[in-house]
Amino acid sequence: MVKTVTHLLLYLGGLGVLSLQTFSGIFRKRIDFPALICQIEQIGNKSFGLVALVAIFTSMVMALQLAVGLGRFGLKLYIGQIIGLTIVRELGPVLSCIMLAARVGSGIAAELGSMVVTEQVLAIEAMGANPVVKLVVPRVLACMIAAPLLSVMADIIGVFGAMTITIMETGVTSRFYLDQILKSVRMEDFVEGTAKTLFFGFFIAIISCYQGLNASGGTEGVGQATTRAVVYCAIVIFISDFFLTKLFLMI
Repeated sequence: MVKTVTHLLLYLGGLGVLSLQTFSGIFRKRIDFPALICQIEQIGNKSFGLVALVAIFTSMVMALQLAVGLGRFGLKLYIGQIIGLTIVRELGPVLSCIMLAARVGSGIAAELGSMVVTEQVLAIEAMGANPVVKLVVPRVLACMIAAPLLSVMADIIGVFGAMTITIMETGVTSRFYLDQILKSVRMEDFVEGTAKTLFFGFFIAIISCYQGLNASGGTEGVGQATTRAVVYCAIVIFISDFFLTKLFLMI
């Protein structure tokens, strides 16, 4: 038990130090914009297909289940309201970032881990460059930019994906369905759901970079670091989602 707690505290301390170095690099050093744009393309653009696929089929399944469940009470007409709030506040932000963690988190950890075991990071330091500024900062900023954009796209795709099933199962018109969503979803719901993804994006990038930079033991160590990055990112997203939701509701 003591060993587990000690390991957890050391891990959190390492993440804290890397986070401080990252913020220091963002505000005190010149940002490498070509590298940032490249990372945004790698993280955001190439993750869109996966996020869109998950968003549309998850929303369709949810609409189908709601049609069955609410149909028992004669409440099928309210599917649009429930779908809108659920997707905008929770499903869109969380699912898009979970997929981002699975694809991008593993990629970042594997890439940086390979650079560590092949001593490329040491070469960067030997050339007088800061590895955190050169490797971590562009990835963190790219994740924080891409996560909200992907979340908004997941919201839109999810709403229209659920609309097709709702129309088929309940017989309502698309205009009625969209009116239900516009009446139930307020701007603060959209803002709060999207704002959470800024934190999720930061957590995904910083955890993945930390795991990659601390990889050891050759290719086996890189594989272990990649696995830990995905698992830890998913855990942190779910835990932070609760506390961020509670915080936003209190504000």
